[in-house]
Amino acid sequence: MLFCCGGAGQWHMKSGSILCVRCEKNASPLWRGEGPSLCTLCGPLPGNSTKAAPTRGNISITKMKGDAAYSTGGSRQKQEGKLWDSMKTTGFIVGTSLLLFAAFRNSLTWHLQKFWGASGDFWQAQWEKVLHLLGGNEWAIFFLGTALVPSLVYWCFNGLLMVADVTGKPTFITRYRIQLGKNDPVDPAKLRQAVHTVLLNQLFISLPMMMLMLPIMKWRGQPCSKELPTFHWFLLELSIFILVEEILFYYSHRLVHHPLLYKRIHKKHHEWTAPVGVVSLYAHPVEHVFSNMLPLLVGPIILGSHVASIMVWLCLAILATSISHCGYHLPFLPSPEFHDFHHLKFNQCYGVLGVLDRLHGTDTLFKQTKAYERHVILMSLTPLTETIPDSPKKAK
Repeated sequence: MLFCCGGAGQWHMKSGSILCVRCEKNASPLWRGEGPSLCTLCGPLPGNSTKAAPTRGNISITKMKGDAAYSTGGSRQKQEGKLWDSMKTTGFIVGTSLLLFAAFRNSLTWHLQKFWGASGDFWQAQWEKVLHLLGGNEWAIFFLGTALVPSLVYWCFNGLLMVADVTGKPTFITRYRIQLGKNDPVDPAKLRQAVHTVLLNQLFISLPMMMLMLPIMKWRGQPCSKELPTFHWFLLELSIFILVEEILFYYSHRLVHHPLLYKRIHKKHHEWTAPVGVVSLYAHPVEHVFSNMLPLLVGPIILGSHVASIMVWLCLAILATSISHCGYHLPFLPSPEFHDFHHLKFNQCYGVLGVLDRLHGTDTLFKQTKAYERHVILMSLTPLTETIPDSPKKAK
C-alpha cells in the first residue's frame, strides 16, 4: 500500500502498477510532496490532507501543459541536432573539396615546374604574362576573367554533353543516364530553344552584370592587381563563396517556388523534368539575376576578391551546376542525383550542398528513395542504376 503525503492510504500496487483504491485503474497519479495524492480519473480522494487540489479539468490542463512543454523541448533538441548534423556535413563537404583542390593545384604546379622548366611561382609568372598581353587594361582583364573564360568552360563542357544528348553517343556517357528512357535522345527543337535562351541570358544579363561589378570591386579593393592572392587565402575565400552561395541559392530558389512566382518565373526552368547540362542556365531573366548570378557574386564582392579568384570560382561553380543538371551520373564526378530529383519532384532538394535542405526537412522524400542511395561519387565504371536499380513497380 502506498500513502499520500497526508498519510491516508489511497493507492496500492498490483502487477507492478500503481492503482487508485477507488476506481481500481492505473490512473497516472499526480505526485505531490513525497507520494501520489491525486487520481487523474477520480480527482482528489477522501481523507487527503493535502490542500485543495485541481479539479479533473485543471488536472488535464496541467497534464497538457506538461506534455506541450515536453514536446517543445523535444522539438528544440531535435532542431539543434539537425543543425549540428548540417554543420558537420557542411564542414566535411567544404573541407574535402578544398583538400582535393589543393592537392590538384600543388601537384599540377609541381609537374609544370619539373617537366616544363618553369622557375619561381608558376601561376604568378603566367598572370604577369596575361597582364602584359592585355596592356594592364582593367576592363579587358576583368572581362577575360569573369565572362570569357567561364563562358568557354560552360560551352566546352556542355557542348560535349549535347553531342551525347542528341546522338546517344558515346555510349560511355549515355549508359550513365539517371532517368532511364528520358531524353534518349533529347528533342532537338527543345534543345535549340534552351540554347537560345541561355545565350540571351549570358549576353544581355550576365555580361552587363559582370561589367557593372568592376566598379564595385575597385571600390572594395584592387581586383586586377599584379600580385595574386596567396593560395591559402584563396582556399579561405573559396570556402566562404561556397557557404554564401548555399544560403542565397537555397532561399531564392524556395522563393521562386512560391505559387505567386512559380508560374510566372520558375516554371520555365522546370519545363525540363529530366534536365540536361545546358539547362543549368535556362531560366527566366529575373531568376537568372537573383538565383543564378547573385549567389555567385555576393561572396567575391563581400571579400573584395582578386579577379583570378573570381575566375576560378565561377568556373568551378559553372562546372558544378552543369554536372547537377547533366542527367548522367558519371564516374569520379560529383553526384547529380540530388538536383535531378528536384527536377523530377519539384518540392524537394532546393539547395546546392543539401545542408539547408537537411535543416529545413526539404529532403525527407528524397531520403526514402533509391536516388538517395545512389547519391554518392561513383568510383567504378558500372552505372549505379544497375547496382542500385529502382524498385520494379517504379521501373514500370
